[in-house]
Amino acid sequence: MLCLYCAPIMSACVVPIPMLYALLRSFLFLLPAELSHDLGLKGLRLAHRCGLGALLRYEIPALPTTAFGLQFANPVGLAAGLDKNADYLDALGALGFGFVEVGTVTPKPQPGNARPRLFRLKAERALINRMGFNNKGVDHLVEQLKRRSWRGIVGVNIGKNLTTKVEDAAQDYLICLRKVYAYADYIVVNLSSPNTPGLRSLQFGEPLQALLTLLQQEQVALSQVQQRHVPLLLKIAPDLSDEEVTSIAATVRKVGLAGVIATNTTLSRTGVETSAYCGEAGGLSGAPLTRASTAVVQKLAAALAGSMPVVGVGGIMQGADAVDKVAAGAALVQMYSGFIYRGPALIRDAVLALQQTRNG
Repeated sequence: MLCLYCAPIMSACVVPIPMLYALLRSFLFLLPAELSHDLGLKGLRLAHRCGLGALLRYEIPALPTTAFGLQFANPVGLAAGLDKNADYLDALGALGFGFVEVGTVTPKPQPGNARPRLFRLKAERALINRMGFNNKGVDHLVEQLKRRSWRGIVGVNIGKNLTTKVEDAAQDYLICLRKVYAYADYIVVNLSSPNTPGLRSLQFGEPLQALLTLLQQEQVALSQVQQRHVPLLLKIAPDLSDEEVTSIAATVRKVGLAGVIATNTTLSRTGVETSAYCGEAGGLSGAPLTRASTAVVQKLAAALAGSMPVVGVGGIMQGADAVDKVAAGAALVQMYSGFIYRGPALIRDAVLALQQTRNG
């Protein structure tokens, strides 16, 4: 239902979707990156509530995909990080995503790192962020999930608070797992953000196996109590050696996780050496990450040998990039930076490209 203030705008607006998004992006890109991010999401939510979401939404063909025991309308999702608190879930889901992942969320609210902490590298079609898991806390996110009206698949990405010692991280993950379990379709253990000191050390060896074993045991207990199975996944970094990828794959198989998401942002600055922001600390995402992320997907899928699905994310800027991720072994794909640069058109292009590939 259109709100009284927005209905006249919609009736007068005949601007094609690509042109409209280009105009909006041109304005938002004049602003500091984090401010434009916040304004863009708030504007999208307002448009959705007013019934104007169709102005930015393409017709997305159905492309049913099954993974982790879940049925997805299409295999193209939104990666965690854009909507950390599930404040914009209904508006984002309505754009045509097959699934939306919210978070990273932590037990307690935290402000994240000092600003500026998000940098837009327009020439390279990339972003550098050192947000630091800024979020309103797991209780806020749960309340938002309770209120959601979009009925698509929702994943929740969980992490630890900055003030929690690495050796005590398991307790933070357990708190989040228990609180979101009843409201998530799948849950992701994020050990791969480069912006929380010491976090990536948990990706390897005994610390990884101990943490994942504890969480998987809790997942089994929760599934019995709540009579619903919520798959548990791990998200890994792109900055891994072949041996590290193989070791992680062996661990997740041994523990019995449902799947792996590859990859998070990178510490590498390959491809952005001439940017004014090259020296900024944080994780790099976008076009410079495309090949490296796809390479990790391929190595991981080979190491897992079909034992569990892989979600490919990192540098999907066009439909062909989504196809490459699937060809490398991904069952599903996610986008983040590409969505910021191209908007809803990228959802359509990715689904159409995957549909064409599936149909031969």
